[in-house]
Amino acid sequence: MILPTKHIRAERAIIGTGAEVLGLLREPMTVSSLWDAIRARRTVAHPSAPISYDWFILTLDFLFLIGAVDMKRGLLSKAVA
Repeated sequence: MILPTKHIRAERAIIGTGAEVLGLLREPMTVSSLWDAIRARRTVAHPSAPISYDWFILTLDFLFLIGAVDMKRGLLSKAVA
């Protein structure tokens, strides 16, 4: 689920989706605008591997837990290390 396995492709694993989310977070965004951006990107880049909103939220949870993203005033941004 977090890492790719023989049953979960890299673009479907949470770590792969997290990398994609971090790539889109060039500036602070709301969760809904980030969701729209990831869906639009997935339609072009990985049409055979769409993700559900639940999987997207799990990815955001994972990124928050490892300290990769912050949420301030309703906006998600990359964490400053």
